[in-house]
Amino acid sequence: MRLKDKVAIVTGSGSGFGEGIVERFAEEGCKLVVNDVNADNGNRVTDALNAAHGDGTAVFVRADVTSDEEVGAMVAEAVERFGRLDVLVNNAGISHRNMPMLDIDEDIVDRMFDVNVKAIWLAAKHAIPHFRKVGGGSIINNASTAGLRPRPGLSMYNASKGAAITLTKSMAVEFAPENIRVNALCPVAGETPLLATFMGEDTPEMRAKFRASIPIGRLSTPRDIANAALYLASDDAAFITGVAMEVDGGRCI
Repeated sequence: MRLKDKVAIVTGSGSGFGEGIVERFAEEGCKLVVNDVNADNGNRVTDALNAAHGDGTAVFVRADVTSDEEVGAMVAEAVERFGRLDVLVNNAGISHRNMPMLDIDEDIVDRMFDVNVKAIWLAAKHAIPHFRKVGGGSIINNASTAGLRPRPGLSMYNASKGAAITLTKSMAVEFAPENIRVNALCPVAGETPLLATFMGEDTPEMRAKFRASIPIGRLSTPRDIANAALYLASDDAAFITGVAMEVDGGRCI
């Protein structure tokens, strides 16, 4: 088991990619803090993990990742419950609907940069002191192919994910001497609750258009992203830091 005796926090893990990540991590022996702002989803995922892998595998902590106080409480709960912290997956993210850049509401832009960028800094601020206590750790930031090969109509979302990638590389350089690795995942559009937002409308024609932009010929799945996250979280990736890993079926080629 590649994550046996490790403890991870996965934000936004009540659905989508985050749900896939916690399921995969649990299969590999990890103890988990499931986080989401939607308590119903978070409790559903946590109950399923405990039923499948044994009571005490996971605990749900509702927290808004843009709140310093709530993120601090979430990290404290992880350490109190499991005794340590080894992995932080900043998965929570939001987007604006596909539209012309000049039509995007300012409040949406502010909220998106809070969730997609500032939240990474907040979580690191609280998690890194605990990584230092155990001699290192792994941070995985869920960015996007949008930060590498932007799609039209998603300009400010693209910008937020580009910022997440640059922040990832900056953190990797700063914390590498302490054996704290920081990497980003860059998924292509996938079967998650955000899919309709990216496309503007969820129709067979729009899905076909998105699939046609992916050389392998399909959208990503939570399992695809979870397998990549598992590698980056595990000791198999002990020499990997500062990477923006494209999990995209060839979209960025």
